[in-house]
Amino acid sequence: MASLQDQLRGLVYSTEKGDMCPECGEAKVECVCAELADEARLQSLDGTVRIRRETAGRKGKGVTTVSGVPLPEAELRELSKKLKKLCGTGGALKDGVIEIQGDHRERLKLALEQQGFNVKLAGG
Repeated sequence: MASLQDQLRGLVYSTEKGDMCPECGEAKVECVCAELADEARLQSLDGTVRIRRETAGRKGKGVTTVSGVPLPEAELRELSKKLKKLCGTGGALKDGVIEIQGDHRERLKLALEQQGFNVKLAGG
């Protein structure tokens, strides 16, 4: 692990280029770190979309999570929006995992299978 001084030494703003990426050191507009991370996430997937119900860390409130969707980040955001609208609830997209408030496993499974995804209900 790098020392605190090493972590704080990186350039964060340049008057010529504007905001700088802390990862690669390029200007934010030229940075490709997010695209590379998205490609790495897509490469690690096995092609099966997993739907599970979770309550851990949510004070007993149930959330349906959809993970393993083999789509780029922008398309994943659109899919998340459609699924939330289908269920009539709120939710979020965090680290490639779609979270939908409430237990909507069966409804989501049917919707994703109609779009051609290989879907598996995971967990209890």
